[in-house]
Amino acid sequence: MIITISGIAGSGKSTVAVELAKALGLKHYSIGSLMREMAKERGMSLLELGKLAEKDPAIDKALDEKQIGLGKKKDDFVIDSRLGFHFIPHSFKVFLEVALDEAAKRIFKQGRLHESYKDIDESLEKIRERITSEDKRYRQYYRIDYHEKGQYDLVIDTTALKVPQVVEKVIRGIRKTHSNV
Repeated sequence: MIITISGIAGSGKSTVAVELAKALGLKHYSIGSLMREMAKERGMSLLELGKLAEKDPAIDKALDEKQIGLGKKKDDFVIDSRLGFHFIPHSFKVFLEVALDEAAKRIFKQGRLHESYKDIDESLEKIRERITSEDKRYRQYYRIDYHEKGQYDLVIDTTALKVPQVVEKVIRGIRKTHSNV
């Protein structure tokens, strides 16, 4: 079984994907980690890399091919990726929603290298910029809106939930359609 986890920055995609993979004994892949690696190699922030990707489709193309390859060659994994649902259509597709102010708090508290902000307001501003940049690229390159809930098997609002609660909701959602989990 392949499970794709999508959502905006700060929704809990990566954390939930890691914990879900552990709970189910599956491998975990992270497109966000690959993007952060690419940004670091180029000496830029994720937001700057996203803006560059608006002009250079090769950046997204490399990530797309990685996901498509995983979906074709591997099984039994969890991947956190905004577009995983699109590139691995046979996956169980999960979308994590979150209020923007909560997403900003989470990202600010994480203090990731190349994503550290002076305060929550700056974090919120950068999330909005990232969403705008990603939405523009995804519409331009793929003609899709990853926020459209009808594309997913399960949608969870993580705003007021702890990670274990989200993981449990995902497992329950999967069990409704897959009896072997």
